[in-house]
Order: sequence, then structure tokens, then C-alpha cells
Amino acid sequence: MNIKKIKYAVIALGFGAMLSTTACKDWLEIYPENSQPSVTFWQTKADVDAVLNAGYYYLRDMVEPYLIPWGELRAGCIYASKGSKLQEFQVKPTDEDLCSWGALYEIINVANAVIKRAPDAQKIDDTYQMSEMLSHQSEAYFLRALCYFYLVRNWREAPLITEPYEDDSYATKVPKASEAEIIAQIRADIRTALATGAAKESFDTTWETKGRATKWALYALGADVCLWAEDYEAAITYCNGILESTSPYAPAFLSTATHSSWFSMFNPGNSNESIFELQWNYEEKQTNNLPKIFDDVHTDGNYRISLALTQAFNSEYTSTLFELKEAVRTMYGGYYVPGDPAAYESAIVSYVWKYLGSQTLSDKRTVSYYDPNYIIYRVADVMLMKAEALILRNHGENIDDKIEAMKLINQIRTRSNLEEEYTATVEGVSSLDEAAMLELVLYERVVELVGEGKAWYDFLRFGRRHGNQYKTQFLVDNVLNYNAQAGESWLRTVLNNDNALFLPVAQSEIEANSLLIQNPYYN
Repeated sequence: MNIKKIKYAVIALGFGAMLSTTACKDWLEIYPENSQPSVTFWQTKADVDAVLNAGYYYLRDMVEPYLIPWGELRAGCIYASKGSKLQEFQVKPTDEDLCSWGALYEIINVANAVIKRAPDAQKIDDTYQMSEMLSHQSEAYFLRALCYFYLVRNWREAPLITEPYEDDSYATKVPKASEAEIIAQIRADIRTALATGAAKESFDTTWETKGRATKWALYALGADVCLWAEDYEAAITYCNGILESTSPYAPAFLSTATHSSWFSMFNPGNSNESIFELQWNYEEKQTNNLPKIFDDVHTDGNYRISLALTQAFNSEYTSTLFELKEAVRTMYGGYYVPGDPAAYESAIVSYVWKYLGSQTLSDKRTVSYYDPNYIIYRVADVMLMKAEALILRNHGENIDDKIEAMKLINQIRTRSNLEEEYTATVEGVSSLDEAAMLELVLYERVVELVGEGKAWYDFLRFGRRHGNQYKTQFLVDNVLNYNAQAGESWLRTVLNNDNALFLPVAQSEIEANSLLIQNPYYN
């Protein structure tokens, strides 16, 4: 990794004095200058707040250029109308706008700095309580773990850096660590963050509770990582930390089957179902382009729902009771078809409504309200993670696990006024083997979480499971079904090469760091 490229990710001396954690504007608009603080920078709690704020700011800045394209386009459920080398599986090491990991290491460097230097500030600042310092560190551990998880899912192997860049004597050439080593570090970070008991269940404001890393965010990330690592018992434990909590601050599934309830997750956002979401606020001049790039009339190119997924939504819409059609129309998966509602049953392309819609069924956001948050984890996601883990821990052979998994799937469906696929009874699930149950979970993830940056990682995780046991069924076949942006023969060739499932290391990184080895597919 080219360490010198990330040195501007830390905070200039004196920045801490500018920050007040009482306002969203202060946290998300004031951002770090391009310079490196010395170790003497760490004097107060405000200094630590300032550095930690940078991590959230940089993560928010990644949503449009990286988090959505990386998580969506290769799967093909969402595609870029003007084309993308990601969805065509044509990314090259010189395509640094698509394969640069620098932004992730900026956040990792911020997290490393907080983890190492927050204790220095706590020793100096008499008002900085130990519990506050440990809470700050828990947020930093979350940010570091989340970024390494993005690195693993996109590059498989990457440099493992756990010390902050503080001066030019720091080693600037670091080899890649293995996937197993990075996953072990991620899991250790999550355990460490939770072990102190300092990770908060809530903050003083709703936007902070949903926009900063809480105990619930650590549980959700832990479940996600454990599913990737095929540790299903641990994944269930993390899921239960949220789903079975009796805390009044625990996120909860919004089970009311109405548009207003479901859509409150996306407009205005920060709903009770949310676990962790990146924040914008138009009142403080914080806006983004998500409504624009998901809008059907955006002339510079937009994201669209593929034909196959549109047809799946159409089928669900067609089979819904007439009086419920309007609720489902912009609710289930948040999909939208322009024009008369009758067009839904025959549409060949549709659009994601989550970022575009206002609080009515049919009106779009106005430009003044181009501030939708970006949800990284919410309770429905965790419910489907638990269903997946329940099915897999006994290879789909335990009837009670299958019944519980089906209950979770059905909760997602009935909230959207859709019929149950199978009843959650012995009779309903006894004929379903592991693969059949997993197929139900994956389908619900595709439609419920569309546009939320999940589909490619889901296909990849399901396909690689049990030593690639399901690669054809859940990875290759799904990409071929949804991704119409590349030829079938080309996609088959690419998807059957395990190295091609991961991005190349950017050419500039290879040139700057002689210890880096390029993904062999791109040599």
C-alpha cells in the first residue's frame, strides 16, 4: 500500500477546537485539512472527536463513487445506463476510479490514530472520562473493521495496517495479508470493541444514534463477517444481540404493513429499524446526488433495475390483492415504474424509489431535499442474515432451524403485503433442502435490499460457501440472470475464474509499493 497517499486522512493541528459534537453540521461538514498532526496534537476529548469525525466524513464521501457501484453493478440487479466496466467485468489496474482502495485506507488511518492516541488525550484532559475514551475507540474499531471488510470482499487480500501513519519514518511498503488474516483482525476488532462494554446503545440525538457506530452496529457487522467466515453459530449470536435484545434502545423491525411505515426508513430516515446509516441534512446544506442518479429522467445516466429483477417485482405486484397494489407499488424493494400504475405489470425497466421518493406514494423529492441517508445496516438485513445462518449451521437438516428461518423470511414478505412462499410449519418446510431454503433467503435479500449495496457481496458469499459448493447456482446463474450488460459466454468465463471475482490492485499502488503482488487474473 502507498502509505504516503493516505497521509492527508488525518487532522490538522488545532482542528479539534473547531468541532462541537452537538450538531450534525459540525460533525459532517467540517472536515480535515491536508496535513499530519504530531503526537502532541492529542490533548483533549475534542481532539479525538475531530479525528473520529473524519472517518465518518470519508466514509460518507465513498457512497456514490464506490460503495454503491462495488456492491451492486457486478451482480447486475442494478445497472448503470451509460455502462460501467464493473458490470461488464472489464476493470483494469489503470481504472483507478473503480479499483482504488485509497479511500478505505484513509478511514483505516483515522481509526488507527484514534485507537492509539485517544488514551494520550484521556491522560491529559481531566474532563475526558475513561468510558468516553473507550467509547471513541469502539467507534474506531468499527470503522476499521468495516473498511477491512470492504477490502476483503473487493480485493480478497490487502495490506493489513493497524498503526497510524504519524511521520515519514513509518514503513511505506507493506505486503498483502491473506483473506484469513484480515478476517481474523476484523473479528478481533469487533470483539475488542464490545469487550469493554463502552460501545453505546444510543447517543444524545437520533441522528448520532443511527449515524455513529453503536453496539448494535458492531453486532450487525459481526454477523455479516461471521457469515462470510462460515461461522454460523457466532453469526446467530450477533444477530440475536439485536433481534432478542430487551433494551429500549435496540433497533426494531418496522412490522406495520403500510407505505408510510416502511418508507420512513428512507424518508426522512433514521427510523427505529435503522442500525447504521450515513447522514446528510439539506437544512445544513448537506446534499447528495442519490435522488438524481436513481431518477428515471436523469439525462447524464442513471441506475436502473434490470429486466429480470423488474419482472420479479412485476410478478409480485401482479399477484398482490388489488386493494394493496398501491402500497406494494413503491414499497416492496422500493421499486418504481414511471407512468400509469397499469404499466407495472408489463414494465421491462424500473427504478429504485428509496432515494428518489418523497413521503407520498407517487411524488419525487424536490431538489431542496436531495439529502437521503445511505443505510449500511438495518434490522431486516440482520433478520435475513440470521435466517441464512440458521439454515447453514446444520446444512438445512434441522427442522426447527428451518421453521425459524422461514418465519423470518415471511416477516419480511408480509410486511410488504405479499403472500408467504411457504408456511413456517413442519409441513411447510420439510420438503425444502439447504439449497432450496438458501434460494428463498437470497431472493428476499435481492428484492428487499435492492440499491443498498448488498447484491454482489451476497452472490459472492453464497457462491463461495462450502468450498464453492453453490458457485454455479448462487453466483454464476444469478449474475447471468440479472446482468444483461455483458455477453453470457464472457460472464461464464469470468465468473468461473476465482481470481476474476475480485478487483485488481490499482497500478499506482503496484508502482509505489514493490511488495505488492497483483491479482494474477490481471497480469
